[in-house]
Formats: sequence, structure tokens, C-alpha cells
Amino acid sequence: MMSALVFVPYTINSMMDTEKNSFGHLYPYKFNERSVFMGNKYDELIEEIQSRLDDERLKAGGKLPSIRRFAKEFNCSINTVMRAYSELEKAHLIYSVPKSGYFAVGTDMPKKQKPMIIDFVSAGPDKSKMPYRDYQHCMNQAIELYKEEMFQYSHPLGLPSLRHQLSAQLQDLQVFAPAERIAVVSGSQQALDLLVSLPFPNNKTEICTEQPTHFSFIDSITSRGLKPIGIEVNQKGIDLNYLEKIFRERNIKFFYTVSRFQNPTGCSYSNQEKKDMVELAQKYDVYIVEDDYMGDLDTRKKADPMFAYDPSGRVIYTKSFSKVLLPGLRLGLAVLPEALMKSFTQAKFAADVHTPVLTQGALEIYLSSGMFKAHIEKLRRQYKKKGTILQKAYLEHLPPNTSFTGGDSGFYSTVVLPGRMKAKNLVKHLQKKNVLVQDAAPMYLPEYLKENRIRLSVSQVEDRIIAVGVKKIGDGIRALAHSYF
Repeated sequence: MMSALVFVPYTINSMMDTEKNSFGHLYPYKFNERSVFMGNKYDELIEEIQSRLDDERLKAGGKLPSIRRFAKEFNCSINTVMRAYSELEKAHLIYSVPKSGYFAVGTDMPKKQKPMIIDFVSAGPDKSKMPYRDYQHCMNQAIELYKEEMFQYSHPLGLPSLRHQLSAQLQDLQVFAPAERIAVVSGSQQALDLLVSLPFPNNKTEICTEQPTHFSFIDSITSRGLKPIGIEVNQKGIDLNYLEKIFRERNIKFFYTVSRFQNPTGCSYSNQEKKDMVELAQKYDVYIVEDDYMGDLDTRKKADPMFAYDPSGRVIYTKSFSKVLLPGLRLGLAVLPEALMKSFTQAKFAADVHTPVLTQGALEIYLSSGMFKAHIEKLRRQYKKKGTILQKAYLEHLPPNTSFTGGDSGFYSTVVLPGRMKAKNLVKHLQKKNVLVQDAAPMYLPEYLKENRIRLSVSQVEDRIIAVGVKKIGDGIRALAHSYF
């Protein structure tokens, strides 16, 4: 069992923004700790050399200034120049010849100007905002503190110390659950996939899900030959009368819902809607599986998850760190009712024995150190700004016979195209204009299919070009409209 600890972040954490400097998109190496302490001269040297490479003042095979000459030119120490050259050599941008100096790596082939691609499809976290360096520190600390424990088999539901840390962390989201009811999973999708196949205490077999919903949950259902019942969710919310009819007349095991920033619509329920849905579930003995994968980004202080209205176990709460931390870590959690603990543990063990222990240990340190809280506060501001820019662009550039949903978080939003216009045709048209959007049709079950929706995410789109991309979408809709009307 892992012992409790207090972790003091490295003093450079507050300076990590220096990693995304003006040349970061070309330079494949992040600064290391020593470079931060070397100050602006080091930065200027690297930037100047890269500038000369980019504009071909320094061509392939061209010789760089001598170390002494550069030190004099930039009024810095010889050691600073040597370290800068060393970093660039590691990045394979320059190479050294003994007794001759340093030379540029490259080709004499003329560089082609790449067209600007506006990518509204990629929906992962903004790569420039991800805490790679901080998390690396946490992983190193985890290895140092726990040593061999990090590489041994562990409990299927996760490290006890991490589960206690998660229990404390969840309180900020109004989720109050003991550590014993928390399962650490390989991304929230694993929890959802296991819950689809497990028998529930109500002995029911059908699943009700929002329409549309994300691809992976649809795959979990259809891969098992199940035929779920769908219910539409849109900007106006959900039809509670129809949901009650489904709960009353069908054999519903659980209702799957993304209560905040739904994928793909980007919609969120009001607190009253959440309360009403929980009351219906209690009345008709239906469980709710609440996927709160982006609850951390909600800037509404009084917005609560459904779990807050029934923490007894009627609402099964799942959460992922993929959209706000590092997707490749595959870390998530589920808060389970007592009645499902044994069967879920067995299913988790059968699936992968346990979630990788090293990443669990690093997450525990990342949470307990306060790094996660500081990271989330920055992301909230960033994505709120993106969402505001997107919605303003929609109002300015989309034709009046279209509509849109969501966009508040900056992650997901849908545009409803006019009349009989097919999303797949717009996708192809926009590709030729270097704008990438997603046809939302695969996010519908076959019997609920709608082919006139596109999904957008601005999570990885620079603020300055969001409106440019939306204008191209609006122009594309107008251009295609002539073939439909």
C-alpha cells in the first residue's frame, strides 16, 4: 500500500509557459530545467539560429558563427552558446565537425509554403497547454518514492492511496463518495464498456442513450448485439415526458447521459433537468450512468452533477482525465454502488488486471501537489474564451437557415444544416478549402440517423483563425445550397 506524501512542485513549474515560445512549433525538444535558469540570452540564441534556418540565411551545410563570435555578438558567456548549440544538435538541426565548427542540417530543395489547415475535427486537449514537463516530474517522483511497488501487480480497482486522493478531489465537483466505492479505470470508456455488459441489481436488460452520442459508446453497445433505445438531446434539452414514457414502458437497465458539454452537441443540462431525471430514475427503478468527462471545465459555480442528487448508488458517476490532462495516459474513474462492486471488480480484473500502476502513482502526486488545480484553472479560462469566440463567429457567419448547439466549453458543438443538405457533401467541399469538419452521422444509432449535422471542436484551433474557419463553413453552406433548392 502506498503511503501518504506531501509533494512540493519544482520551482520551475511556474515558468513552464516558456516551453511554448515563438519557435516551439519547429523545435522538437522542450526546454529542460537548466535552460530555464539560463535566462533570455539562451532563448534569444536558439530563436536567432532557428530564424536563420527558416528564412534560409543559413542554408543546408552552412557554417554557424563560432562559439566565441556568437558569445560576443549576444553579450553572453561561451558556456551559454555551447549549451544552445548542444540542444540544437540533439534536435538534429545542426551538426558539429571536430576542429571545424557547427553546420546546418537540411536540404537544398526549395521549401514549399504549406497551406493553412483549419482543423475542427481534432478534439483532444490543446497540445501547447498540456503539462508534459510537470507530469514527467510526477512520474519521476513516483518511481523514486515507490520504487518496486510501481512495477508490481496491484488491486484491480486502483491504488488505495490514489482512490483516497480522488475521493478528496471529487468533492470540488460536488461528488461525495468514499474511496472504497471509487474504481480507477483505463479511461472512462473502459468503465462504460464494462457497465454495458454487467448485470444490474434491477435485473433489467435494455439501455437508453442520448442521441446523438459519441462513437465509442455506440460501439460498446452494438458490438454486443444490443439494440438501445435513443432519446434526442439538443439545445432545448431533453423531452422529460418522453423519457418517462421510456422508463415506464421499457425494461431499462440504465440511462447513459453526458450531463455537461455533451459529445457531439456540446449541450449541458440545467440543475432542474438533472433533478427531474434522477427522480424519474428513482421512480421507475432505472440506473443512470453519468459521464462527466469534462466537468472540470464547467465555469458555472452552482452547476452540480446528477450524482449530487442521489449519491446512494442510483447514479453511477464516471469521469475521465483525457480531455484535460494527457489522453495517452488513459486514466479515468467510476463511482459505483455497493451492489456492483464485486461484479465490476471481477470484470475489471478480466479486462486488464489493473490500470498501469506507474501512471496511477504519478496522478496521485499530480493531484496532491496542487498542479492539477492550477492546470484546470488555466484551461477553464482558455476554453471559455474559445467557446465565446466560436459562438460569436456562428452568429456572424452562418446563414440564417442554419442553427447550432453548444460551444460553451470550446470542445464540442454541432451545426444543423438547412433542409436536405447532406453533411458528408459539405465535409468534402470544405476539405478542398482546407477546413476540416466532422460528419456527425456515425454518432447516431441507425434508427435515429440524421445526416445534416456536422460536429466542430475548437480545442486545438488557434483563437485568431476560429472565425476564419467558421466563415468558410458559412460560405460552403451557401455554395452547396444552390444544388438543394
